[in-house]
Amino acid sequence: MSVFIIAEIGINHNGDLGLAKSLIDGAVEAGCNMVKFQKRTIDLVYTQEELNKPRESPWGTTNREQKEGLEFGETEYDEIDRYCKQKNIEWTASAWDVPSQLFLRKYDLN
Repeated sequence: MSVFIIAEIGINHNGDLGLAKSLIDGAVEAGCNMVKFQKRTIDLVYTQEELNKPRESPWGTTNREQKEGLEFGETEYDEIDRYCKQKNIEWTASAWDVPSQLFLRKYDLN
């Protein structure tokens, strides 16, 4: 039996592509087969009431600003795709909603 190890990055990159790459590097060094991120459409998965709540973070003073600060878009995912290919590690992302599923289809994810 073979083992396939997935390193959960999720949003632990804190919205920082450099940190995401460091986490990918760590997964490669640890011998993982894949890294996994999360993709969500903020306005679909959270209520306006929740997004408007106060929350101090490096990105601002509301939950919305914090959630948006953590979310990667196409530019970042294009670079993650390129970087993972360069590092010879597979990647995927958990889609929290249908638009995120559709967004991720552009990448050849298993």
